[in-house]
Amino acid sequence: MKRRTFTSILAGFSLAAGLFGTAAAAQDMRIALVVKALGIGFFEAAAEGAEEAAAELGNLEVIYTGPTDTTAEGQIEVINSLIAQGVDAIAISANDPDALVPALKKAMQRGITVISWDSGVAEEGRQMHLNPSSNALIGNMIIKLAADHLPDGGQVAVLSASATATNQNTWIAEMNKVMGNYPGIEVVATVYGDDLADKSYREAQGLMQSYPDLDAIIAPTSVGIVAAAQAVADAGKIGEINVTGLGLPSEMAGAIESGASRSFAIWNPIDLGYSATMIAHALATGAATAAPGAEIPMGRMGSITLDDTNAAAMADPFIYDSTNIDQFKSIF
Repeated sequence: MKRRTFTSILAGFSLAAGLFGTAAAAQDMRIALVVKALGIGFFEAAAEGAEEAAAELGNLEVIYTGPTDTTAEGQIEVINSLIAQGVDAIAISANDPDALVPALKKAMQRGITVISWDSGVAEEGRQMHLNPSSNALIGNMIIKLAADHLPDGGQVAVLSASATATNQNTWIAEMNKVMGNYPGIEVVATVYGDDLADKSYREAQGLMQSYPDLDAIIAPTSVGIVAAAQAVADAGKIGEINVTGLGLPSEMAGAIESGASRSFAIWNPIDLGYSATMIAHALATGAATAAPGAEIPMGRMGSITLDDTNAAAMADPFIYDSTNIDQFKSIF
């Protein structure tokens, strides 16, 4: 049996009655997929993957939940509510790597399996972390996407999510490490839209005003890239400024078709939600253990081997452009 539960920090929960331990196999295991904020297409696609995993595993209820905005405070409220419910596992994409640690440590002390995925939690606050891809490969990819269309070099700017987003900061740092491989490309600014469409739009407008010779905006966030593409289109700068980074095919199809974006990349969030759920289930049932060097199964996605920090990468990023956008835009 598989069920998916939608909730938010405002929703009330009743404590589930039932037996634990050896009786767990006869009941639904409950895994909470905690996202940065509700209403974001990337995470909704991840929830589809979690549903797929639940259907494959059986006897699993997926609780898809998160705050209404991208704050650590909102996620802490969600975590405390899940602890009160006594869920079996929490799989979280973190808004802050450190602020969530006390609440997640409390969850683990109560016997709840805790993993992070997408955006990580500090090591002491989780059992393992699933990166969507290799941080180094993503960092290289986001600058390569811009540089590929600037053979003579040019000015690029970064429109990130929040200043504390673990994954965004790591990818930008990795990007900076490989800038020597792209001579003539100059990163003129990094700004933050907090994964809010209106703020990201305004930040993109500000970049175009501050840097009149800007050639590309790199947004390693599915919210920011759409907002930046719209800002470029509204400014009449299609063909002058290329918007690239990480986005969803369904949300970026219009930008590819208009020319506001030449190409972008993303892992498949459906695969990511699926893999996170499979990993959380394996750890919660004792089928696998989170330890350096351990191999953990991910169903149809194969398996991962944890590094010295109990982290691993799911897959490489994939490039979407005019040659394949129609194939993927109806999927996620």
